[in-house]
Amino acid sequence: VQLQASGGGMVQAGASLNLACAQSGRPFHQYFIGWFRQAPGKERLFVTAISKGGGTTYYEDSVKGRFAISRDNVRNVVYLQMNNLKPEDTAIYYCAAGSKGAIISRLLNEYDYWGQGTLVTVSS
Repeated sequence: VQLQASGGGMVQAGASLNLACAQSGRPFHQYFIGWFRQAPGKERLFVTAISKGGGTTYYEDSVKGRFAISRDNVRNVVYLQMNNLKPEDTAIYYCAAGSKGAIISRLLNEYDYWGQGTLVTVSS
């Protein structure tokens, strides 16, 4: 399974970005997809996830109401729409795919495959 994250950039506070995670190699619908982020010098943390069928989503509290995850199981892409970005959202954003029994997970160690990351920088 290969994951390719894209869509990062440098924006000002209050702006929006739409990240995409394209998956190839195995049937897309077999995987729940998560987004994690890692700020400089800090650990990688959960942001949001979407279930295999797309019917269930989880969000970290600080992004609720601002970020929205969705998936297109025909195009094999997961999107992360990020609105009202804040400087504290600055990080490398990674998408990941997992399939271990669960339909969705917040836990980093339940993800089997990781993309290369895309940098989001939000200035004040």
